[in-house]
Amino acid sequence: MKQFARLLDRLVFTPSRNAKLRLIAEHFRQQPDPDRGYALAALTGQLDFKTAKPATIRALIEERSDPVLFRWSYDYVGDLAETVALMWPAKPGANRPPELSEVVERLAAARREEVADLVAGWLDALDATGRWAFLKLLTGGLRVGVSERLTKTALAELAPQTDVADIEEIWHGLEPPYEDLFAWLEGRADKPIIDARAAFRPMMLANPLEDGELASLDPAAYLAEWKWDGIRVQAAAGGQRPRLFSRTGEDISHSFPDLTDAMDFDAVLDGELLVVRDGEVAPFNDLQQRLGRKNVTGRLMAEYPAHLRVYDILFERDEDVRNLPFMERRKRLDQWYQRIQPTRIDLSPVIDFQSWEELAELRGDARARGIEGLMLKRVDSAYVSGRPKGPWFKWKREALTVDCVLMYAQRGHGKRSSFYSDYTFGCWREGEDGGEELVPVGKAYFGFTDEELRQLDKWVRDNTVERYGPVRAVAPGLVLEIAFDAVHRSKRHKSGVAMRFPRVHRIRWDKPAGEADRLRTLEGLLDD
Repeated sequence: MKQFARLLDRLVFTPSRNAKLRLIAEHFRQQPDPDRGYALAALTGQLDFKTAKPATIRALIEERSDPVLFRWSYDYVGDLAETVALMWPAKPGANRPPELSEVVERLAAARREEVADLVAGWLDALDATGRWAFLKLLTGGLRVGVSERLTKTALAELAPQTDVADIEEIWHGLEPPYEDLFAWLEGRADKPIIDARAAFRPMMLANPLEDGELASLDPAAYLAEWKWDGIRVQAAAGGQRPRLFSRTGEDISHSFPDLTDAMDFDAVLDGELLVVRDGEVAPFNDLQQRLGRKNVTGRLMAEYPAHLRVYDILFERDEDVRNLPFMERRKRLDQWYQRIQPTRIDLSPVIDFQSWEELAELRGDARARGIEGLMLKRVDSAYVSGRPKGPWFKWKREALTVDCVLMYAQRGHGKRSSFYSDYTFGCWREGEDGGEELVPVGKAYFGFTDEELRQLDKWVRDNTVERYGPVRAVAPGLVLEIAFDAVHRSKRHKSGVAMRFPRVHRIRWDKPAGEADRLRTLEGLLDD
């Protein structure tokens, strides 16, 4: 645990991507099995301690310290692991500090009633940095500036002849502590054999189309498709069981059994997961009712039927077609679809156009049709992992904007834990007494510069009128221009609406709060 804590501590204070890579690769080289495998699992988000919850940690620290002092400290610091690590009353020599593998394996086997004693004993044995790393591991929120992709890239450095894509293609067939993976990378064993037909293949991503970039592109070299308002998925079928993967490689099959049950073919497809009723794509808010659910009822599947709209084929049976030009892959996809006629799956149509001006007119109608925008794909592009510059572009519809009033603020996490950086904002509507009242319509966490964050933080502190735990209510005096992609009806919000991807577009220091938009303005933009 000591070496893992040292790694996390150094990663937090290392801004350079290349330096982070070296730190992680060095850790993998120096640490033994199974500790390094569990470190890999922690950095890639593959560990889940179902019996250890934040509530357990809060109860323990309130037993060992002044609970009021803890709550005030937690409110100020904004991070549970940091607060508890510093406040925990040290007991030097109380126990032997645990190894990382010991923590993972004992927690995995522990009954719920045993967890509190285990956690307390380890906290007693560790120093402040060790306690912080242990609690980060326990709560699953490392926040050390390391992505899953970056960790796998560092892992690939153990074998210079191995590309990170080679690791990603077998990743979902492996389990912690990954001893067979390390043995292969270090040349001590053959490459692990997995069921390749149900494995995740790293996705090819598009770049946003920048202003003026279109003029440099030849329209004859590109095909155009609609950019559907769902989530990007990969459907892999033909192995022991069909799987549905998110764009990051997360297996989301359990949330969409109605779709995976219909995947009785042998192919790997790239497409958009949607809710479709009577041939019409439902708003993204309907799809959100299905996302992240571990158990899906028959009623939910009936009300929000899952559908896959496909636009690329990666494998047909055992044949890897990713190196074929996109035009050829599209022909193969059309032929495959006509032959298989799968249920709950259809093809995303190719848009016929002759000029960028003609395509721009079609893009202008995207919002009215509930579509996010357009995709442009070079006809000769192979399917490669990552985000190469040039082959694929996304040309999204213009964002919507409304002027809202700041209502509540809360401290952020990590580097923002000292700033009020999470903002709830609202619009005006007529209240029960006939006057106007503010109702929350969304939250935003980004869209402002560091200097603007300092200005917003000061404004919140100077204008706080009430506190609700870590949340500050502020006087209705600051207008934020909010950009968002769409607005949907929502039963979960008092206003009855929910924004999609809201972000702060501009701080309207010049605008009186009373001139902010009314709720009816948002209601007029609903995607019904």
